[in-house]
Amino acid sequence: MRKNKVVIGFLGTQLDSGRGAGRWEKWRPTVSLVQHEDVVIERLELLYTPPHQDLAQQVRVDMVIASPETTVNLVPLPIADPWDFGEVYAKLFDWARGYRFDTEREEYWTHITTGTHVAQICLFLLVESRRIPGVLVQTSPPKRQKMGNPGSYALIDLDLSRYDVIAQRFGAEQQDAVQFLKSGIATRNARFNALIDEVERVAVRSRAPILFTGPTGAGKSHLARRMFELKKSRHQVEGEFVEVNCATLHGDGAASTLFGHKKGAFTGAAADRAGLLRTAHKGVLFLDEIGELGLDEQAMLLKAVEEKRFYPMGSDREVASDFELIAGTNRDLRTEVAAGRFREDLYARINLWSYVLPGLAQRPEDIEPNVDHQLARAGAELGRSVRFSNEARVAYLRYAQSPEALWTGNFRDLSASVTRLATLADSGRIGLPLVEAEMARLRWLWQPASDARNGLASTPGALGRDDLAALLGEETVEAMDLFDRLQLAAVLQVCSQARTLSDAGRLLFQVSRTQRTVVNDADRLRKYLARFGLDWERLTSASFPSWLGRRH
Repeated sequence: MRKNKVVIGFLGTQLDSGRGAGRWEKWRPTVSLVQHEDVVIERLELLYTPPHQDLAQQVRVDMVIASPETTVNLVPLPIADPWDFGEVYAKLFDWARGYRFDTEREEYWTHITTGTHVAQICLFLLVESRRIPGVLVQTSPPKRQKMGNPGSYALIDLDLSRYDVIAQRFGAEQQDAVQFLKSGIATRNARFNALIDEVERVAVRSRAPILFTGPTGAGKSHLARRMFELKKSRHQVEGEFVEVNCATLHGDGAASTLFGHKKGAFTGAAADRAGLLRTAHKGVLFLDEIGELGLDEQAMLLKAVEEKRFYPMGSDREVASDFELIAGTNRDLRTEVAAGRFREDLYARINLWSYVLPGLAQRPEDIEPNVDHQLARAGAELGRSVRFSNEARVAYLRYAQSPEALWTGNFRDLSASVTRLATLADSGRIGLPLVEAEMARLRWLWQPASDARNGLASTPGALGRDDLAALLGEETVEAMDLFDRLQLAAVLQVCSQARTLSDAGRLLFQVSRTQRTVVNDADRLRKYLARFGLDWERLTSASFPSWLGRRH
């Protein structure tokens, strides 16, 4: 489909001037844009400062005479000093941010022959940083002035590294993008914040595949969609966001869903199907749980990612799709590659940008702002304001941030919990009895199944008897009371989620430490572990059992 050409440029207060009949014998850069026989300009966005409104109107009249099919929009910019770099850039930046670019139907030329040198530089920077999508156009006069001779023009397609000319504005824009990726939630976890900072830079600078690894409910799908929306706002993608959970794809249906098929390709293929990869053309394809794909589909996907071409099922003709890939998984794909369940070449291709999203239990300092966010969302859905009482809020957050709260479903668990509280709150007030009931519900939800032999949990997130035997030896475990086994298992579970001995001690002794004049949580935990012949160095060593080494 041919796109309409749209030009953006400043009025030339000297070069575009002229009122008598002789003006048509003069080369005027802006008017010359519509005098080229090989170019049809659909629309011109003519920027000017208010003192030159009469000239701008004259130029519009002349352009309509020269090219009746061109629409000229006059855009006044209240710039007090056209040589003030900060002022000119700010006005142009704000105008570009509010302009509705349509890159699917229009292509944009930014004219840099007219205007002050400051204006030309600012336009250059905005095009180079993709705030104004498209290319630069530079016009030149003919060698000999002659009526109707438009001179020449040249298009400049920028592919340069970014300039940080106005550091504060670009820095503020980057922070806005980071907050957008975090949905405006004031997260406090330093590791997560650093991860999002890098994801923001990758999102706006790279088209390479991105891999998110993390437990179910950690926010992989949500972050992928926010990345797409950020790219869309920067005019870096034109298509749609297409999401598919690979765990739901099986047999012929997997290849058909992703790559499409021709009629009759297999039993039940009654009509042609385009497939989701083609649906994601010019957009973003998010393949959640990519580790669930079969090896055949992995091979087809590798070709599609590398060549942007593939064969639909039952077809001997390739089709094309230029999509950007974001993949998600709750598996360690390195282990899957070693086991032969995931192709090494595909893993290498999607592993250029790889990020591990921590679960909610690993971000206890982020629980409070996320509770506030979820409460605001729940209130909006219910159409009323919902708030905690002070004592209810303290009780809920104390429990939510404690090791007892497993958050096995991560943000899905938190969202469900807050939704229940908001729904049941009379007069929009969440009181302590309601919170206590919700805490009991969560304890029941996360209660691990009993171990058949000794009552110790064997579900993920808790340690069983065999786990302790692998660490301490069978004879030692046999000589322990059930009480000691349960207590040690709980302590080791907290250790597995802590980065340091001090962090683990702080979590385990968070109440009693406030009643002590000398606080040494690490020493208290070290002495407890020593009772069983354990120390932190051994727990964090390479020989430590894998079931408790999951934080490393």
